[in-house]
Amino acid sequence: MQNNSGQLEFTYYPEYLNSKQPWPLSVSLKLQKESFKDRITRPFFSGFLPDDMMRKRLAQKLKVSEKNPFALLEIVGGECAGAVSLYPEGKQPHREDPEDIQLLEEPDLDEVIKLLRRHPLLAGEKNVRLSLAGAQDKVGVRLIENKIALMRGGAPTTHILKPLITDRNSITDSIHNEFFCLQLAQEVGIPAPRAEIRFASREPFLLIERYDRILENEKIIRLHQEDFCQALSIPPENKYEREGGPGIKSCLDVIQDYSIQPIPDQIKFLKIIIFNYLIGNNDAHGKNFSFLHQQGKVSSAPVYDLLSTAVYPDLDPKMAMKIGGKYKPEEIYLRHWLRLVSDTAAARKTLRKELEDMPELTLKQAERLKNELKTSGSNSPIFDAILTIIKTRAERILSLKE
Repeated sequence: MQNNSGQLEFTYYPEYLNSKQPWPLSVSLKLQKESFKDRITRPFFSGFLPDDMMRKRLAQKLKVSEKNPFALLEIVGGECAGAVSLYPEGKQPHREDPEDIQLLEEPDLDEVIKLLRRHPLLAGEKNVRLSLAGAQDKVGVRLIENKIALMRGGAPTTHILKPLITDRNSITDSIHNEFFCLQLAQEVGIPAPRAEIRFASREPFLLIERYDRILENEKIIRLHQEDFCQALSIPPENKYEREGGPGIKSCLDVIQDYSIQPIPDQIKFLKIIIFNYLIGNNDAHGKNFSFLHQQGKVSSAPVYDLLSTAVYPDLDPKMAMKIGGKYKPEEIYLRHWLRLVSDTAAARKTLRKELEDMPELTLKQAERLKNELKTSGSNSPIFDAILTIIKTRAERILSLKE
């Protein structure tokens, strides 16, 4: 609820608390009778909305304040990340109807991509109620017999459609960039969603399978998730560490506190940090790491939003999270990496091993992946640019001294 002064509160219904399996909505919203005040409630629910300029554009389109997540989610919160769906009080949850499905042929896809650039998340379009976090244009869709469908009324989606980034001249070929980075993550053993490149009027777009949706008995089931800013009650506008957002230590701590397998998840998180360093993903902030909730048990989610930003010289070269106190990749030495873990022989040995293995593996698989994609007819100059970044940074890590 939102009170007269604009403060948000969240309270679990007593019936839910007394049910057989009452699972918390967030690690920051533990099961309790008392209400959660604005300090905890606002960051969690704001986390379902787009970030930065995307939110501003969304608010302008819907004619509400960008600082009012309650009003925004009332309009677009039917299909959010995870298993959350929001409805006005008294309205029953949406029951899927065949009328919800709009299969998109190529001319329709062209129109949807054009609309996305004017209307974030297609907000304001007839009965479209979905919200996704992030700063890029995107929309949730469903894949039906390999055809893309736009879903209405808050019906669950299965994929995320991302068009080319065109509003920033400094970023070129974002589609092949993200596709390569997602594929490469899988090749080095980091769980990442499956993605494919498709085209509408010769313009590529990325179709990414949602890991928070599964098909069970021909029914799409929502899996709940929350990003680390939501888990730590940090507003999305403060997602960067230098603005008060989570750092690597905060992320490792929240994994330790809540994951059902803290040590494997912490090791996986450190591998992702090393991988992001190698590919030059300087924009890996607190909203790009998440927990999955399954039957009340918490574990780390697959990696997502992977983009080599270092290939674009006009973008900020500083990383979103410090490594051992340093934001600039070229200032990081072995002693800075070792500050990421506790000062024990076991922790340091584990990290040293990853620092030895990940650069060689990532470089090897990147070269193989580039050649494989070229053979299959998918090629882009961005692949070579990413490979150059990986070579430079792999050599740097492997030559590090205290």
